[in-house]
Amino acid sequence: MTYNASVPSADSLVRLHLSESPFGTSPAAVAAVTGELERINRYPSPEREGLVRRLSEHWEVAPEQIAVANGSDELVLATALTLGDRDRPGLVSAGTFPGYPAALERIGRGVVRVPLDGPRVDPAAFAERLPECGIGYVCNPHNPCGTTLPGPALEALAAAARDSGTPLVFDEAYHEFGPADQPQARSLLRDGTPVLALRTFSKAYGLAALRIGYALGPAELIAEVRRTLTVLPFSVNRAAQAAAVAALADREFLDRVRRETARRRGWFCAELDRRGYRWLPSVTNFVAVAVADSGKAQDALARDHGILVRDTGVFGFPGHLRVSLGTEEELLAFLDALDHITAGTR
Repeated sequence: MTYNASVPSADSLVRLHLSESPFGTSPAAVAAVTGELERINRYPSPEREGLVRRLSEHWEVAPEQIAVANGSDELVLATALTLGDRDRPGLVSAGTFPGYPAALERIGRGVVRVPLDGPRVDPAAFAERLPECGIGYVCNPHNPCGTTLPGPALEALAAAARDSGTPLVFDEAYHEFGPADQPQARSLLRDGTPVLALRTFSKAYGLAALRIGYALGPAELIAEVRRTLTVLPFSVNRAAQAAAVAALADREFLDRVRRETARRRGWFCAELDRRGYRWLPSVTNFVAVAVADSGKAQDALARDHGILVRDTGVFGFPGHLRVSLGTEEELLAFLDALDHITAGTR
């Protein structure tokens, strides 16, 4: 096959489609990775005990309540394979991250979808359907809308999981970008309530290429997930484990990322307002911008302007472009290109 050098690679385009951090990663994490390069002939620790111990201290939970995996995607699959009544379908909201239904359908569990309440998960409708299902997945903050659930909604969902015994998985991949007092699933880990929280180092910590995530939950459920993960004992590589330990310790870096993301989100939304675009309020590092034909706009931005964004139609929530908060230069290029594409249609 002949390589066509004129076709640009994804890395040469403006990448606003994967919620990647424009702030890099902690210098301490880079140093930790470099330090591991002399030992890449050795398998990593299959127990991930160093990172588990550090996460235990960070979140003030027992090590037995933590499972570390190759990104939170691996944990979505592991929980789907492992938890709850596997003869019953999994429950998800409509218009959400497609990894949940993909995992559930691939392993034959099937999927029940609860309609969104506008751009938000409907907690009452979700709680009502949970008892008839084998497991549930709630994306909070929500991808691709950027919205989040208040504390009472989380409590109601946890109560439904506790009363029915159906495990409920909260995917909190974007939680670090929200305000410090934003409710989180960790507060629900009490009295054996079958609730798990998934977190990732890919977003705010800037370790997307190293693929590392973790779950917090009741020890008995985490033990089952860990048993499933042992099928791939070395899936979390040595460099990723070292980088995550270092990144977790660098609070100053994370605080700066959170501050700068909030500032850039405010600037971008103000610029959207100035240009007459509608958008969904977000607590994440992306904003969903309303565009009538989002699929066509996504393709035109990539083809004619070299700008990658995500059509939310692939999530089952058409009519928006999910735009990662890249650099101001990248976001201005996106806005100028979108002005050109939508000229006369707004």
